[in-house]
Amino acid sequence: MPAAPTGEQIALRHGPWRAVVVEVGGGLRVLECDGEPLLEGYGPGEMAPDARGHPLLPWPNRLAGGRYLFAGEEHRLPVDDPATGSAIHGLTRWTAWTVAERSASRCALALRLHPRPGYPFALDLAIGYELEDEGLAVSLRAENAGDRPAPFGAGFHPYLTLGTGAVDDLAVAVPALGAPRLGLDGAAPLGGAALDHCLSGLRRDGDGLARVRLRAPSGRAATLWADPLWDFLMVFTGDTLAPGRRRRGLALEPMTCAPDAFNTGEGLIVLAPGESVSGRWGISAGG
Repeated sequence: MPAAPTGEQIALRHGPWRAVVVEVGGGLRVLECDGEPLLEGYGPGEMAPDARGHPLLPWPNRLAGGRYLFAGEEHRLPVDDPATGSAIHGLTRWTAWTVAERSASRCALALRLHPRPGYPFALDLAIGYELEDEGLAVSLRAENAGDRPAPFGAGFHPYLTLGTGAVDDLAVAVPALGAPRLGLDGAAPLGGAALDHCLSGLRRDGDGLARVRLRAPSGRAATLWADPLWDFLMVFTGDTLAPGRRRRGLALEPMTCAPDAFNTGEGLIVLAPGESVSGRWGISAGG
């Protein structure tokens, strides 16, 4: 049997929850509760399209021109998003991660990101996926394994669904100041709104978590939550995707920084040698 394009498929189960994590890219391919998908994923015979379920490391979103200045030195990376002339979504999406541990409901993946032209920094990266009673919890830890400070940002790229087909029927409430003017206050369905927007300064509940709530006309609901590491959220309705995938899932992308943070500095993390950063986010049913 030929190898799956995304390598080993790591199946997780807990109660009504099922997930599939993939070796290549270290991403999430499937998330279901009671047999109903909460993730608009892709098949085991496909390469992950549109960054579906991918971790975005060591930067999320687009890096303008594939170039940036850091510590007085210019760095250049391949432009792999020709339409916008940018380097997109980091360096780990097509790399095989190591499965460091696994159980029926949890797995941990690890990757040493070695220095390379354009990003001459070393990182030790670890991602944990765990199914709990409430749903999926995802953890990230990044440590500077080199001998010089390193610029760093992180994101994840799940496309959420509540079985409505197109995202038009979803009502979405994002706890951020700019959300109401974008129709993201949960008051009405998205309709035909075309969104590819970054929101910041997420408001948090008493437990320190920011919660983004989705609801379908059927009453089915889901919540994406994120701890304080993730102060930015990208909302993407997928209007620029291929016709068969366009507006089929709503990308809600927790991010530690804004797009192009290596240039703007907005939310950029600089890790000293030996310094690490960690955070958690997840998806639950209901909201």
